Amino acid sequence: RQYQRRVHGDAAIDQAGVIKMIRFILLQNRSGKTRLAKWYMAYDEQEKEKIKTEVHRLITTREPRFTNFVEYRTYKIIYRRYAGLYFSFCVDVTDNELGYLEAIHLLVEVLDHFFGNVCELDLVFNFHKVYMIIDEMFLGGEIQETSKPVILHRVQTVEKIEDK
Repeated sequence: RQYQRRVHGDAAIDQAGVIKMIRFILLQNRSGKTRLAKWYMAYDEQEKEKIKTEVHRLITTREPRFTNFVEYRTYKIIYRRYAGLYFSFCVDVTDNELGYLEAIHLLVEVLDHFFGNVCELDLVFNFHKVYMIIDEMFLGGEIQETSKPVILHRVQTVEKIEDK
């Protein structure tokens, strides 16, 4: 266990010695177009495209009365639909679903506050800002910051520096 801590730093490790983390984040619209993808594991381009298609098919065909988490390969997809966009996180099967549902909601709240009623076009034309927000919230596949005011302050500070 101490060896694992030295190798992986402060990464959360379960009893089986598996590192618990977010594998990827996908923001997709209803028609399957991926508007944003953040990968925390190494996949080749062909595998990424296959994952995007499989995840979209998996979550869009589920009835709304079902839960917002579903098993996918050896992981779990936690997703939430806001208007025409699906926010999907791929995490380990032992991770806390409700914690990640809250993280998705926090991400949407931060995006909404930052862009002022965020829409799909904001994600398309300001993708670099969306990545900056995601990077403030998640680091190396783990939740880094959960305070909306702190995240917004950091992002707005970077915006001011970039405007100079």
